[in-house]
Amino acid sequence: MRDSMFTEIIFDIETKKIFDDILTGNPADLGISIISAYKRTLDDKFNEVSGEIISFWEEDFPKMWAYFSNVDRCIGFNSLHFDVPAMAPLCPFDFNKINHFDIMTHVKDALGFRVGLGAIAAETLGHTKIDHGLNAVKYWAEHTEESLTKLKKYCEADVIVTKEVYDYGLKNGHLKFVDKWNVSRQFPVNFAYPKIDTSAPTQIGLF
Repeated sequence: MRDSMFTEIIFDIETKKIFDDILTGNPADLGISIISAYKRTLDDKFNEVSGEIISFWEEDFPKMWAYFSNVDRCIGFNSLHFDVPAMAPLCPFDFNKINHFDIMTHVKDALGFRVGLGAIAAETLGHTKIDHGLNAVKYWAEHTEESLTKLKKYCEADVIVTKEVYDYGLKNGHLKFVDKWNVSRQFPVNFAYPKIDTSAPTQIGLF
């Protein structure tokens, strides 16, 4: 029988450029300025037992990858289309083999269209992102102590909002947003863990 504890990592990246600055549509060509991640342990009722957030600048990336090892879920928002392809070329192992859980994928499956993290958080949680992604690129370009502090704060705040949206969906089975007619809409999501084949390991050790 599998361990009743779950290990998860919720993460977000900020980039050095925007797509208008590059000739391709490949997120890997944007460059990564900072990666923030919240790694935690949950009990069998999905209550958090322990957790910590940590951020990695480019020079810290070599020691970062072990942080993504041995997790049941690697959780992001629009991560399969943006964060993962940006990070994968830098990773010393096959980053795609981690059990990625993209909240955006579940939102699109439920609604048939995409809704941003800020809009979902605002209606579901009553609070939202603290800044805009374009400012994150600006903060990196300025590269002062003050601007880099703002960049780190923004990235970590996005991780926390992502975590809170995920936790709400996991425990309540739905999320909310305000549609184009300014009507609050609730839609179902299923963030439950699939039934595990108890004869097989549940985590992949990458180191």
